[in-house]
Amino acid sequence: MPPATALPPHAPYKAPEWRSFRGLQPYGAILEAMKARAAAIRQLGTAEAIWMLEHEAVYTGGTSAKQQDLLAPGDVPVIEVGRGGQWTWHGPGQRVVYVMLDLTKRGQDVRALVHGLESWIIACLADFGITGQRRPGLPGIWVARQTDNRLDKIAAIGIRISRWVSWHGLAINLAPDLRAFDAIVPCGVTDGGVTSLCALGQKTSMAALDSALKRHFNRFFPDPLSPASGIIDSRP
Repeated sequence: MPPATALPPHAPYKAPEWRSFRGLQPYGAILEAMKARAAAIRQLGTAEAIWMLEHEAVYTGGTSAKQQDLLAPGDVPVIEVGRGGQWTWHGPGQRVVYVMLDLTKRGQDVRALVHGLESWIIACLADFGITGQRRPGLPGIWVARQTDNRLDKIAAIGIRISRWVSWHGLAINLAPDLRAFDAIVPCGVTDGGVTSLCALGQKTSMAALDSALKRHFNRFFPDPLSPASGIIDSRP
């Protein structure tokens, strides 16, 4: 079979394909599948993809991860990957969303992509009465404690761009065991904690969170063929 060749920039646009995975997913297998899908988007014009899943427990380190921040992972697998960011944990009770978008059609602006992802998360959290906010220089979404206004992280973002196709994505803490984060310095941040929708009193379901994610996606990542094309770099 001859090698695949990249399609020209004017190749027809295909709406993103949404996929929900059942059960806990092994990190390595999903990583390889995601890598292959990103390559297909780039080389074959395959539709963009948004995958929603829960992982089996795993600690992953991005390109900025420091070994001293991996404190006591125990027998939980540890995997270093090529996404941006530092150490984080994935596991049951956390919604992971892998976002594979063709930035040649949406604007080749990585900052706008990250800002769009953050705005998307903030809008979803607002549906559950939670006010999420950014921290300058620290990708992800944070929530201020009512007691002392210290910020706790509720959602992480780690993206990789390969020839202007994004992969990896974001993770929102719905109802994980937050003690899992004690084994690392999450994202290298020592002046803030980690929280979840459940810890903030929102006893919602993964299905409800998924519904919010789908409902708000086009607000920040509209069809590139629409008048409001590209990534919308605005706050919700």
